[in-house]
Amino acid sequence: MTCRKERRKPMKCRIMTAIMLFHGDELLMMERSMTRTLNPGMWAAVGGHVEPEEMSRPRDAILREMFEETGFAPEDIERLTLRYVLLRNKDGELRQQYIYSGDALRRDFVDSDEGTLHWIPRDQVLDRDIPYIFRKTLEHYFAYGPAEHAWLGIASADPVTARPRVDWIPLTDPNY
Repeated sequence: MTCRKERRKPMKCRIMTAIMLFHGDELLMMERSMTRTLNPGMWAAVGGHVEPEEMSRPRDAILREMFEETGFAPEDIERLTLRYVLLRNKDGELRQQYIYSGDALRRDFVDSDEGTLHWIPRDQVLDRDIPYIFRKTLEHYFAYGPAEHAWLGIASADPVTARPRVDWIPLTDPNY
């Protein structure tokens, strides 16, 4: 039997951040502009790509993105907490996303050229057209609430049905 070394293209990586920003019982969501490349017209969280100098500091990236898209500065937010780290292989590109939650101390925001911002009552959030990964994150967060730990989400296809799914694992110290 002979083995042949398979040649593969190196996998690209994309690192992103997002925030579930609450004010009371409302979530700040962006109805993305139809001119956007990623998820045009869909409802999403505030967030974006991690810049090269932010690779080991996703919190800095979400603070930058939040300010750029909403005008909220760090002092406008309480309880900024990492809640989820999501991994997904999208067409040969490894996507890693850090999702935070926080509480806004004010409701007013600046206009964004990426879409239109709206405060949405929590019980109406899932009625919108939301990208699959963010929808699964919101469903999980609404079902389990904030935890003492972050969650790792791994997006994959169900081995039996081939339907997409996200498996959640608590990110906790195994105490070795």
